[in-house]
Amino acid sequence: MGGYFELDKKQEKIEELNKLINASNFWDDQKQATMIIDEANELKKLIESVSKLKEKINSNLEMLELDDDEILNLISLETEEIKEELEQLENYTLLNGPYDKYNAVLEIHPGAGGTESCDWANMLYRMYTRWCEKKGYKYEVVDEQKGEEAGIKSVSLIIYGTNVYGYLKNEKGVHRLVRISPFDSNARRHTSFASVDVTPYIVNEDIDIEIKPSDIRIDVYRSTGAGGQGVNTTDSAVRITHLPTKIVVTCQNERSQIQNKEKALEILKNKLYQLEIEKKEKELKELKGDQVDINFGSQIRNYVMHPYSLVKDLRTNVETSNVNKVLDGDIDLFINSCLKGIR
Repeated sequence: MGGYFELDKKQEKIEELNKLINASNFWDDQKQATMIIDEANELKKLIESVSKLKEKINSNLEMLELDDDEILNLISLETEEIKEELEQLENYTLLNGPYDKYNAVLEIHPGAGGTESCDWANMLYRMYTRWCEKKGYKYEVVDEQKGEEAGIKSVSLIIYGTNVYGYLKNEKGVHRLVRISPFDSNARRHTSFASVDVTPYIVNEDIDIEIKPSDIRIDVYRSTGAGGQGVNTTDSAVRITHLPTKIVVTCQNERSQIQNKEKALEILKNKLYQLEIEKKEKELKELKGDQVDINFGSQIRNYVMHPYSLVKDLRTNVETSNVNKVLDGDIDLFINSCLKGIR
């Protein structure tokens, strides 16, 4: 197991990170410092998990030699725990993409359908924030546009933590809900759609993307979302449109127009970088003759609440009947199956 997870290399990496942490100028860049500490803690946690698992397996192997029925029953129960822990470690090894370790920008937009779709977008918003809370990830809402009657017209948040993009990258696509509408007085069944977009959130120093001032249009307006006292008193919200690609980024959670502009430019830079990544991946797939659809608009998952209960991922065929549990943030079943490429 030690070789499989390359623990020696990971220990060497921890030592490298510790040298950076102990440097006198370490806290000059607080954002970078936090990322380094998070990476070191994640590696330490991994090494500790592998060590404890090895001890548990060796202990059980020794007890097997005792040939005692009561001990065998205890070992049988512990075997299930070992299987779960092994699966978690296996998932960790699958997060080996060049951008998997980064934070992520997650955006949700309702499809056509007015109030129904806005409400569905809000349900997805809650699902992902509940997932963050369960995983111990922090998130920052940078823009939220409320629906006219209910739900949201759009939301954009940055999720912070090791491997966040690696876990969430396969959530990108269209999510479909079927339910009895709470907004329909005749209690008819409705189908709603919402799109989820996920991009890696990379510190600007690591991105070689130039944004020309002539390529962007900057609009300012009054903030409408949450943001603390005083956030609505000035035209501090910023909308940046990248004219060549038509990408629009908004930010309104910061107190000043300058801060909102800086954050919006950061997100725009990441989006343009992601476009370059996808362009290169598409060219590579075409060279290999791979016809896999990588378009943003592809439908990835159905959530059915009526006439039966079922959440089914259309890429892996993994499903569960516990819709409420999924909508409460329990989505690791789908995330892990996509990482493994289960069919």
